[in-house]
Amino acid sequence: MSTSTRATAPTGRVLTIWTPEDKAFWEREGEAIAKINLWISVPALFLAFAIWQVWSVVAVSLPALGFNYSTDQLFWLAAAPALSGATLRIFYSFMVPIFGGRRWTAISTALLLIPAIGIGVAVQDNTTPYATMLVLALLCGFGGGNFSSSMANISFFFPKERKGSALGVNAGLGNLGVSVVQFLSPLVVTAGIFGIFGGEAQTIVKNSATVQVWTQNAAFIWVPWIALASLAAWFGMNDIADAKASFAAQAAIFRRKHNWLMCVLYLGTFGSFIGYAAGFPLLIKSQFPGVNPLAYAWLGPLVGALVRPFGGWLADKLGGARVSFWNFVVMALAVGGVLLFLPRQGAGGHFTGFFLMFLVLFLTTGIGNGSTFRMIPVIFLNQALKGVDPRDAEAVARATREGNTEGAAALGFTAAMAAYGGFFIPKSYGTSITLTGGPEAALYLFIVFYLLCIAITWWQYSRRNAPMPC
Repeated sequence: MSTSTRATAPTGRVLTIWTPEDKAFWEREGEAIAKINLWISVPALFLAFAIWQVWSVVAVSLPALGFNYSTDQLFWLAAAPALSGATLRIFYSFMVPIFGGRRWTAISTALLLIPAIGIGVAVQDNTTPYATMLVLALLCGFGGGNFSSSMANISFFFPKERKGSALGVNAGLGNLGVSVVQFLSPLVVTAGIFGIFGGEAQTIVKNSATVQVWTQNAAFIWVPWIALASLAAWFGMNDIADAKASFAAQAAIFRRKHNWLMCVLYLGTFGSFIGYAAGFPLLIKSQFPGVNPLAYAWLGPLVGALVRPFGGWLADKLGGARVSFWNFVVMALAVGGVLLFLPRQGAGGHFTGFFLMFLVLFLTTGIGNGSTFRMIPVIFLNQALKGVDPRDAEAVARATREGNTEGAAALGFTAAMAAYGGFFIPKSYGTSITLTGGPEAALYLFIVFYLLCIAITWWQYSRRNAPMPC
């Protein structure tokens, strides 16, 4: 057995040496270990997204259950998890190098049990105060925070040429939690699948008929899977010794211009994905009252999640900046298409066109998520290696560690900033409808923002002689 093999054998689940850029090491043992960690990370992140977005479904159901909340209050419940999740991501961004990826994945996944159980209890009583519901919505931010630590952790396991694909798989399949929670919830609430442990049914009127529903199942259905995923992370994943770093070492990203620029670009992609997903059911309900939003809303996040790995792969092949640039162009045009098919003053409108334009938007958010997240680790690794003599193996190894550490921290921090899109987009809809009677003002604002993203991507990353091609 080689020295390298002995050194990397997990001791207490800690990998004492991890050199994925070494092709011999990667082929011999690194790839197998990295894949195990990736395939445990994916379901944990999937569950995090499911809990994060469960309010996008529950909020739509509350009026029928007798909860007397205004439209703006319902948009607040759909948006609040994104607000808290984005804020938690700022802290979660730095947790993996401090605590270790295995430990933090297990702990952060287990925390999802708090909102899952809390929501299941609260929705059974329509006298539950709005403040309690808002607190539970904010606690769903635990799920949003997990994305930053999960992506930072997985970025340590893969070499530069595989980061885009690996991060795309982790995020793309994790993002499926958004679509699945919107698709599955209307099904599981129709039966008392948990028996005496699931609580009593609620009676509602649907299509002039009285039916029984178990709304609490939309939250309770995730509880056993969260427990299993937490155990799988604790006993199956690894911590990387070389990935340890203090907050001070990671905080170097705050002095890097590209950290802040990529925050803007990722807000344009992931912020759009999570914001559109959170607000889509309520937007459909407000603009097309005759349409059942839960029959269609899940398809958008599904498209965005499934295409994200393709966006990462495409960026690995063509370059993240080139893919991101054209992606933002299509996003701006798609929002224009949404505006074209909206009702005017409560009349007209074309739901099929509206829905198809939103599918294009979700498609581009998925591709852009993959391409921008491929850009970030490459930018920071290239920046760290700039000026380093490639013949000096020790200097190259030191610069690579620094670049990977900063890149992982930047992945987490940009994800934190982007998650605020999940708050601002639904709230923009609600505010625009309250002030102007329709969501058009919010949509025009989104177009202006995408034009800014196009300009940044072209000038900094995709044009000939760009300062940081990637």
